[in-house]
Amino acid sequence: MELKTIQAGVLDVAYAEAGPPDGRAVILLHGFPYDIRAYDEATPRLVAAGCRVIVPYLRGYGPTRFLAAATPRSGQQAVLGQDLRALMDALELPAALLGGYDWGGRAACIVAALWPERVNGLVSCNGYNIQNIAGSGRPAPPEMEHRLWYQYYFHGARGQAGLEANRHGLCKLLWQLWSPNWRFDDATYDRTAAAFENPDFVDVVIHSYRHRYGLVPGDPAVEDIEARLAERPMIAVPTVALDGDGDGVMPTTGCAGHERFFTGPYRRQVIPKVGHNLPQEAPGEFAEALLSLT
Repeated sequence: MELKTIQAGVLDVAYAEAGPPDGRAVILLHGFPYDIRAYDEATPRLVAAGCRVIVPYLRGYGPTRFLAAATPRSGQQAVLGQDLRALMDALELPAALLGGYDWGGRAACIVAALWPERVNGLVSCNGYNIQNIAGSGRPAPPEMEHRLWYQYYFHGARGQAGLEANRHGLCKLLWQLWSPNWRFDDATYDRTAAAFENPDFVDVVIHSYRHRYGLVPGDPAVEDIEARLAERPMIAVPTVALDGDGDGVMPTTGCAGHERFFTGPYRRQVIPKVGHNLPQEAPGEFAEALLSLT
């Protein structure tokens, strides 16, 4: 895949691209703590089907950079959706097929919900990923709370310092905990971990995990988007929701019940043994889900 850059919104976005320029546009979006390498094996399958595949580094990852020092290093959900829409505008893509997980799945869900005319179809791991910030103070069952220890860690100064000092080891631990059945090697992890050396990585990550609990204010530039997301908008585009039943973050029920947020064609697929990094652990199933929407 060829690595390119383009100015889009407040960012200079680095992205990989493969496939015919006139092919059906597919944008694939990674999460935390991952990067574009999550799609190394899914991409050739999509290209073989004639798709033009675009895989951007999210804000705070890899070579993607902010254009201005004064721009808040926000990681809130609204900026992720806005970044995706701005990238589509910069690439002059009227619409695209979107696929993502974790932060990337959230960005894809947001664009699908708020600007459905820009989305030909959606593949979202863990289903409806738009955050319910107003309800974030309600405790989850204890077996779920313990899975979220890293989020609570990031709420304090100790966690921010820990991510700054130990980002390589901490993020590797998350990979191991979240995908207990995936036997990745050090080289696989290290290729992705290089993306965490972005100078804005820590600030963006910390803001993300504080904002989603209402602990810090968001970027004023996207207040209108955040207000619309607070209404828990429905998603009308054709959607495939994927769960791995070996996911160490989400419970085995995953996105069961999320169909209430989807008003268009919708189906859910559960992939045995697969963890949180679903596109990299099950690239064939992920690619097939996308192609089923073409």
